[in-house]
Amino acid sequence: MTTSCRRLLRPVFLGPSAALVLMAAAGCSSTDATASVTVPTPSSEAAAYCRALHKELPNAVAGQKRSDPGPGSDLTAGWGDGAIVLRCGVPRPAKMDDAQSKAISASGVKWMLEQREGDGPRFTTTFRKAYVEVTFSAAYAHDVSPLAAFAPAVRKSIPSSL
Repeated sequence: MTTSCRRLLRPVFLGPSAALVLMAAAGCSSTDATASVTVPTPSSEAAAYCRALHKELPNAVAGQKRSDPGPGSDLTAGWGDGAIVLRCGVPRPAKMDDAQSKAISASGVKWMLEQREGDGPRFTTTFRKAYVEVTFSAAYAHDVSPLAAFAPAVRKSIPSSL
């Protein structure tokens, strides 16, 4: 990880009042060219934020070209045929109530970290009016720098809940 990425990504810890959403695994892999995910069913307010986010998402993340998974939705996006998958409008995960939850801050956006058994990490935004979940394949198990690519779009599209 470059020095500039290290400055953008710093560990933080969340307490029980952390506002964060994490959802069940997005069933895809980096080798599955026809990756599919479960589309969230957010409130109408959160869906509006997610549609705005969808328009702002980058065309490439971590050198991976955008390749949205099926079924097509403004609530989901992907890069690298499932290597990186984003779902917007996911429900708040119970894990956010755990005072020992780990998180990082990437370019001004806070994310809760969840390590998945046998797969890459899952991150969910905290302190936003709609929860955004990003899952990485195992290839990104030790690289959180792709989160910085989402920060401008999240900051612009989804207001803080603080």
